[in-house]
Amino acid sequence: MPQSCPNLNESRHYADLLSLPFTDLRRLLTAARVSAAEVPMAAGLYYNYAAMPVEERHLDLLQGLSDEFDLVGQYQRLLAGERMNVGENRRVLHHLTRGQLGPAVMHDGRDLGAFYREQHQRIFTFAEQVHRGALRGSSGAAFTQVCQIGIGGSDLGPRALYLALRQEARRQGCQLMTAEFLSNVDPDDADQVLARLDLARTLFVLVSKSGTTQETLTNETLVRAALRQQGLDDRAHLVAVTSETSPLAGNSAYRDSFYMDDFVGGRFSSTSAVGAVVLSLAFGPAIFQALLAGAHAQDALALQPDIRHNASLLDALLGVYLRNVLGYPCSAVLPYSQALSRFPAHLQQLDMESNGKSVNRRGEPLPYASGPIIFGEPGTNGQHSFYQLLHQGTDVVPLQFIGFEQAQGQRDLLVQDSTSQDKLNANLAAQLVAFAKGRADENANRHFAGQRPASLIRGARLTAEALGALLAHFENKIMFQGFVWNINSFDQEGVQLGKVLTGQLLAGTAEDEALQAYGRLLGLRPPA
Repeated sequence: MPQSCPNLNESRHYADLLSLPFTDLRRLLTAARVSAAEVPMAAGLYYNYAAMPVEERHLDLLQGLSDEFDLVGQYQRLLAGERMNVGENRRVLHHLTRGQLGPAVMHDGRDLGAFYREQHQRIFTFAEQVHRGALRGSSGAAFTQVCQIGIGGSDLGPRALYLALRQEARRQGCQLMTAEFLSNVDPDDADQVLARLDLARTLFVLVSKSGTTQETLTNETLVRAALRQQGLDDRAHLVAVTSETSPLAGNSAYRDSFYMDDFVGGRFSSTSAVGAVVLSLAFGPAIFQALLAGAHAQDALALQPDIRHNASLLDALLGVYLRNVLGYPCSAVLPYSQALSRFPAHLQQLDMESNGKSVNRRGEPLPYASGPIIFGEPGTNGQHSFYQLLHQGTDVVPLQFIGFEQAQGQRDLLVQDSTSQDKLNANLAAQLVAFAKGRADENANRHFAGQRPASLIRGARLTAEALGALLAHFENKIMFQGFVWNINSFDQEGVQLGKVLTGQLLAGTAEDEALQAYGRLLGLRPPA
């Protein structure tokens, strides 16, 4: 059972890792290593760890740690439906939304894999009816825009995937509807989003598993008011993605309802109905199905017990080495692809909400560090922003680069003897070497110490399959790290206290004087 799993500091392999000397990246990073230190992923991707400060002896100990903690076995138990979310006593089934790798998972007599497949098929049928004009807005106009109303996992993942696939869908002639996302309760967000929409031609997708999310329901009210102001029947313009037990389920205020359940956490929900509706409407079911296929293939590779053939597991263990042996508290995700502009923001939630924990699965305080701080921006923009600190700051920040040989689009001309994609990838290659090897200079301001660890995920082009594999890779990396740290990666109690205090302040029941004082400073008045 997960509750009986040991802590990291109890591992003999971890103790041996602590005793190893630091590896000099300037010596280690050679052309031969760049070619050899690579693990295949799904959908034609590769994970390259050449610029990581580990040699064979490190990998042997990390393999021993994986075996000692039965990391793949824990993953198999998760796939089989064991209640790995020990804090909430729930199963963890986001993998099942893109395909079955273990036995059938039954709950209250229902095959949950069949349930997820049924919901996907309902969504595909609905999207096809919208695309051929069989389902229209209340004015009779065809829907040409879709707007997702949701926050957190109902926004960050689907938004990141939409932006990542938009150019690829255009290339394939599959951009069927444009999408917008409304998440922040800030009314200025709603104003700006609504100003970009032709409401008569817009279908809104309200996403709330509980049906009670404060920010989402507030924005829904603003959207309904805007629809009515234009003489439209708001009920014809909204569908819900929710659980079957929420107040939104089967509600006549929505044109239709599509379902998820408590076994798929919000930040892991992009391959469930949460992402399926908006992405199938925007690009058609085939693109979303390709995304699912890439994710499923990467999930299958994560079952490989040999870390030298399991990119997600190796990435996870290298991250533990950087965090707990070398003591690096942050990690930067740096995609050299503008299509992945919001992918680091999604990974911030995915990683920090999952592994930002200070107690183990028995509720005991951790005697070691857990999840790192995650941040990032696309290259080359980031080079002109925060790379100064990454190269010459007092903290070493491990780096995860993502790059592709080809652009998604076709507008790429020779300029000064090289294409834009060539310039992009030359910058990426240069940064990998510059961070690892640095450069000596008598002028201290121009001295680069190097020794900055980095990995690279590379592929030919960012397709839907590749994006699915990339998404699953990071989800599985985070899962494996949670197993190593003996924490529950699948709850998020840390977000609850602020919600409670917000509710008290808005209801006028707050007793904390400092809370009341901050409310007054920000213009809040007691409710009438």
